[in-house]
This record gives sequence, structure tokens and C-alpha cells, in this order.
Amino acid sequence: MERAPERAAMTGADATTKEPADQGTSTVSGGAALELLVHGVGGTTPQDMLDDPRTVRITGDDTAAVFRRADDVDAEDRPDDHRGRPVPEAYVWCNLTSGNSARALWLLLLPFMVVNLAHWMRPTTRDRARTVRLYGLLVRLAGLTLTVLLVAAACEVALDLAAWQCAGTSACAERHSWLGCLSPAVSDAGWWSHPGRRLALAAVVPAALTGLLWYLSRRTWSAYESERPMTREAEPDEESGGTSLGRPGFWYGRRLVARLRAAHTAAGLLTVTAAVASAAARFDRRSGGPALLDTLGWTLDAAIVACAAVVVWVVCRRGRSENRLDQELDEHLVRRLPLAALVLLALAVVYAGWERPGWTSTGRLPGDPTFGAIAFFQGLLVIALAVVAHLLHRTRPDPRAAMRGLGGPAVVMLACALGGVMSGGVAQRVADWLDGTGASIVGPPVLLTWQASVIPPLLVLLLLLGGWLGRRAWRLRRTELGQVEVDYVGEPRDTARTRRIATTRAMATLTDRAPLVVAVTSTATLLLGAGALVGALTTDKTPSEAAGGTYAFVHGAAQTAQALGSWLIGVGFILFVTWGRRAYKDASARRTIGILWDVGTFWPRAAHPFAPPCYAERAVPDLTWRIVTWTRAAEGRRLVISGHSQGSVLAAAAAWQLTPDDRKQVALLTYGSPLERLYGRWFPAHFGQEALTQLHDDVDCWRNLYRVTDPIGGPVRLPGDCGPAVDRAALKDPLAYGRTPEHPLPAPILGHGQYQADPVFAEERERLLARLRPELPAQRPEGDG
Repeated sequence: MERAPERAAMTGADATTKEPADQGTSTVSGGAALELLVHGVGGTTPQDMLDDPRTVRITGDDTAAVFRRADDVDAEDRPDDHRGRPVPEAYVWCNLTSGNSARALWLLLLPFMVVNLAHWMRPTTRDRARTVRLYGLLVRLAGLTLTVLLVAAACEVALDLAAWQCAGTSACAERHSWLGCLSPAVSDAGWWSHPGRRLALAAVVPAALTGLLWYLSRRTWSAYESERPMTREAEPDEESGGTSLGRPGFWYGRRLVARLRAAHTAAGLLTVTAAVASAAARFDRRSGGPALLDTLGWTLDAAIVACAAVVVWVVCRRGRSENRLDQELDEHLVRRLPLAALVLLALAVVYAGWERPGWTSTGRLPGDPTFGAIAFFQGLLVIALAVVAHLLHRTRPDPRAAMRGLGGPAVVMLACALGGVMSGGVAQRVADWLDGTGASIVGPPVLLTWQASVIPPLLVLLLLLGGWLGRRAWRLRRTELGQVEVDYVGEPRDTARTRRIATTRAMATLTDRAPLVVAVTSTATLLLGAGALVGALTTDKTPSEAAGGTYAFVHGAAQTAQALGSWLIGVGFILFVTWGRRAYKDASARRTIGILWDVGTFWPRAAHPFAPPCYAERAVPDLTWRIVTWTRAAEGRRLVISGHSQGSVLAAAAAWQLTPDDRKQVALLTYGSPLERLYGRWFPAHFGQEALTQLHDDVDCWRNLYRVTDPIGGPVRLPGDCGPAVDRAALKDPLAYGRTPEHPLPAPILGHGQYQADPVFAEERERLLARLRPELPAQRPEGDG
């Protein structure tokens, strides 16, 4: 979508400057009704949302704005023209998550986003504050290991493979002229050919990567986390409520993100510092080495350990503050911690660059065990997190929670696997490119080769799982064939039409199998990763070398897995970036993967500051401000928040942020909503059954529409009488089986889209507006929603 103001088509000489007249003043009449439309994944244009080619932006900017039809700009001054129907407004927020194709680079931050997602997946609990804090602490530590892993991979590529191995080997350096000045043989022992100076120069690459991550986080922090929600006092019962999304400071994580950004930036710089200094320190500690440099090396190591301890302390010390708007910033910490790490890096560069006669680069750069230590620590964190999540889930079991409350640990495991695959893939591909067809360099650590080799077995397992799910869907399709005939009784039979409808219904159920897929993938990844770690540590050889003395079949399988895994990583990485770029340029492709991306970036950055920014920290305050300014402008104002797909999640979050008095003037109309089907199952502490029941009690009335052909939206499934009161029976899709007077042409299968085309939509909206009476506070009839 183009920028909203440029897409707003107007007519007339002064159309582009027309603004709403005296909105919010005493001239505004009471009793008016407003329908605030919020679109879903992939976005749309205000013209499509309002069904009018002439729209006007009445508030907002190029990133997110509220639009009206040109004829409705001064609707408040013409109340008689809108009696019996609401004034429609469209909140367009798609530019918060999409835009130019450069944002596809955010996909490179996917491991950070996934681990941040796990923070919000904790099970529902009550009176277990310490255990909840421990859960958040473990996720933050897992996020810290991902930062160290990414920077360590950059060090492996720049310092070890390029500067240490290739530049130190004449055959490799001669094939790559750009390394000539760093090679002792090619440059005739030039000044930069000294091993320490090569490392110092190569350290620019991982340091620049760390700086880039800091810059991106700092820039998005200024744009997203700086948007302040409405200031209000916490309600007395908020601590015991069903969700924390209604707390005043939930959508304002500015302080925590700044602290984590400082800690992760320092951790990245310390990783580079350790990589540069370790090689020089090992040389100085040999028998007969210079005492002064040896002392300096130990001093530098002690300073690195001390600074690393401060980083861990910062990550562990404090989580989110949600009960109030925390507007303080730890300015001294935010500035001094990265600066201290940068100073240590500068000292390490000077220390490594000192003249050391007889020092040559052979083998791999010291620090090979780093990747093994990271993998081992990540495995321990996943296991500990699983124990904590199980304890939390056991206190208040939720039968609908994904994986019985273990969704968070499983997702952390996937984040670590993604980080390992992306890091190891880059190292493998760079090593193959530098080495060519020869064996002039040793290559990356054997653990990275082992990790790449377990990818083919994992893919085989997933293919088998996919085949089993496909068989289940096929069997369900056979059942749906009979159900379609029941739903369209009396219609002339069309076998092809019936099959299409039944297939769509069966495929839509695959969304509910996502917990099984994640459980199998994460468990297999943990076991295969543990096997790769054991194999690398016990043999110190690549899989093909370790299997050299075994049976021919085993040796061939190891060779095949090693070669195939390495190429799969490279090809997958390219497809990953290409797919992400296409998703931001092609609307249809974005809708395919948009739900996963928008779910990930819906949540605040509570575990990793380098994750993509949280668009809800802008969208939810926007909606809250708009709702409050409308309902408080005059007595008797009524408002229906009409949210589709992800827009229904934003609508619910905004409703939770309102005061009780404001909520009683608001109705919810959700359709194609993943509130329970995705959010309720994967984020039970925030969107579980208790939280959604509380939302039903807080807003005056709520109605939810869904189709069985919709792979994303579904019923809210509230218990007791609340369920039918909120969920309308599944809408018919398609609207007509064959040709009818109302549908002379074949009706399409709508699935997740075009809910407003169903006559039921207007009917339910009118019922909600009728419930919101301007004269008296709305009363909820028993058994109604």
C-alpha cells in the first residue's frame, strides 16, 4: 500500500485540505454512533475498507492513521444524516509492519523475534510471582546467548576463516587478491600481515555488525517505544485480573528495551574483544613468553570477565514494569556499559597488534569451544525453562494451552536452532568459497559441520509428519463431503463443487495441528543437537571423517548428510531472504506468511532488544486515544470496534486499556479472529479462557463471527452461557452452493476474507449498536453477549 495520504482520492478545489469541523467541541451532538474498522494481516487501503474512492485522513500520519469518507468528515455537525447508521472510520496500520522491500532484512532478526515471542507464552498462573520472574529471566538469558552466537559467527567468518586461516595460507590468499595485504607470503611480510594486526583489522566486521544492531534497535526504539499510552491509574483489581494487557504500562517498555540494548551491545563487543585477545594471549602464555604482555593479557581477560558479569547482572536484574508508565531511563548504565565494552575492544586491538616475533597463524583460531559452550548452555536453558513452565501450568491447568504450557520452551528451542543454522550456514558457505576445491584451510569448527549434518534427518522427519497430517486432512475431507451436502440440502449436486468446499474446510483445520508440528520439531531438534554436540566433542572430526572406519553404508550416509546439510543451509538462507523480500512486495505472498510475522511483532520487546519492533506499542495507544476522544466528546456516544483478523487482537488490547466507564460505551465485533485459536492457545496467560471471559465482562457487548473454511479465525469458545452469546454459529461459506436469484454467478469460497460481504455482518453490527443505548447504561440480558 502506498502512503495513506497519497492514496486518498479527493475531488474539488479544496478537498485535500479539508479537516473535520470542530471535532470534540460542545457542538458535537450526543447519541451518535461510530464504527471503527481495524484491518488485519497484509493491510488494505482506506478506500477498500470504507467502500468509497474518496477518503480523508482525519488524524494520524504516514505510518498509521484514521480515515473517513469525504462525505462524512463533518458528520458530527449533521447528526440527522446519520440516524440509524454509524459513522464509519478506518484505522490503517499496515505501514507499521510493511513498507519498502528493505524491511525484508528484518527476517535476518527472526531468531531474536522468536525468542522474544517465547517470553509471552508462559502458562496461566496465580500467586507464583517468583516463578513467573524466573521464567522471564531464563528467556532473557536465552536471548543473550543468541546475540553472542550471532556475533561469534561473524567473528568466525571474519577473524578465523578470512584473517587467520586464509590470509595465513599462501595458496588461499593467492586465490583472493583482496587478502593479499594480509598475507605474509603475498605481501612479503608487510605490516598488516602480522597475525594480531590481521585480527585487529578483521574485527571491524563483527564490531560493525554489533553497531548496526545497536543502531537499528535505537532507531526503532525512538519510533515505537517512545509512543506513550494514555496516562491512567491502575485499577484495584488489575493484579488479580485475567490478563496484564490492561495494565497502564504494558504497552510502554521503553526503559527495559534501553537496558537490554545496552547489555546486548556490550555482550556483542565483548565477544569480539575475546576473539581478538585470546589468540595473542595464548601465544604470550607459552613458556618463555614476554612477561609484560602476559600480564597485560591476564589483566585484559579479567576486565572482560568483569564486564561480562555486569552484562549478565543487567539482564537478570530487572524485567518489565507494567503497573505504571515507567518513564525513567537508566542513562548512565545505557551509555557507560557499551562504552566500557568498546574501550576494552580498543585495548584488545592494541594488545593484539603488538609486535611478537615468531608468531604465525596455524590451525583454527583459539575459541573453538565457544560454539559448543553456547549450544550446551542453550540446551540447559531450554530444559530449565520447560521445568518452570510445567510448574506454572500445573498450578492452573488450561486444557486449550498449546503443548500443555510447554509452548514457550519449544519456541526457545526453535529460536536457538534458527540461530545455529543461520550462523553455521554462513560459516560453511564462506569456508567453501574461500577454500574453493582444495583443502588449503582447516575450515569452521567441526560442531558447525555436525549441526549442518543433522538437518537432512530433521527434514525427513518433518516430511513424514507432513505426510501423516496430509492423510488426516484427507480423511477429514471425506467426512466433510457428507457435511457439505447436509449444509446445502436441496441443492443440485455438483461433485466438483462439493469437493472444493470440503477440501477447503479440511485444509483450514491444519492450523490446529501447529502445536504438534512445533512439539515434534523442537524435540527432534533438541535430541539431534545434543547428538551433534556429543559427536563433535568426542571425535573432534567432521561426521564423514568420524565415520571413516565404519560400514560403507554408515560412511556414505554421513558424507551425504554432511554435504546435503551444508548446501541446504546455503540454499535455504538465500530462499529465506528472497521469500522475505517477496512477502513485502507481493500482497498475496504477505498474506501467506503475514500472520506469523504479525503475531511475532505484536508483542513488546521484553526478551531481546534487537528483535523487530512491536507495532502494537503504536497501534494500541492510537486506538485507545481514538476511542476515548470519541466516547468522551458528548453524552451518549456509542462505538463499535470492528476488527478483522489481527485487527481483532488490536481491538481487544485497546479495549483492555480503557477505563471501566469507557468500556461500557464500547462494543466489539470480531470476525476472522485468531483471539482464541492462536493467541488463546499459545499465549494462555494473556489471551487464555480467563482473560477472554474478563474481556466479555468488561465491554458492554461482544459478537464474534467465523467460518469453518477460515484457517486463521475461529470461535472464542467462552465457557457456559458466554460462549453462544459471543460466538455466532459458523457462517455459511460459500453463501450459495449453486446459482440463485441473489447469486446468479457462482459464489466464491471466501475463507478468511470479505466477512463484510455476508449479510450477517450488518445484522450483527445493528444488534450491537442497538444494545448501546445513549439514554441509559446498557444492561446485559441474561444469557446475551
